[in-house]
Amino acid sequence: MCEKIPYLKHSSKLKQVKHTFSKFILISHDYLHFILKAKIQTLSPHLAVLHFLKMITASGGKIFATSEKKADFHTTLTKCKEAGGSIATPRNPDENDAILYFVKTFNTYAYLGLKECLIPSRFQFLGSTQLSYTNWHLNEPSGKGEEECVEMYTDGTWNDKSCNKNRLIVCQF
Repeated sequence: MCEKIPYLKHSSKLKQVKHTFSKFILISHDYLHFILKAKIQTLSPHLAVLHFLKMITASGGKIFATSEKKADFHTTLTKCKEAGGSIATPRNPDENDAILYFVKTFNTYAYLGLKECLIPSRFQFLGSTQLSYTNWHLNEPSGKGEEECVEMYTDGTWNDKSCNKNRLIVCQF
């Protein structure tokens, strides 16, 4: 059996312990905030360099990044996950433009985090969530079950495509 700590039986001691603990939490929070702020300031020059090299941009609370490398869809998923992110998935025009920034900069197409459902020519976000935003190219999707992935063209519109082509890796964080 565990023994009760005798001094906690008295309410004044208990209040004092709670007060001290609350101060500790506040101090710990302030200290963590200070450390985090210092880390961000340390990273800021690196982020600025990545932005300058056209390898990073932000939109809608997300950071989008590329390594300038190309890969098929499944390798893109793996590479983004290894980096701590996921494949770029535009959920509004601003995020679409953030991804388009890389597509235009490197003059190549990029896969998006969308896949065809079991119903041909119907697409969804990778988490099986219904699309709330689309930007299909004229007469797309057109693969009718043969093209399960989605790529972004250099004009920002989308096309359904087979998943085995090499496209620019763009991840979101």
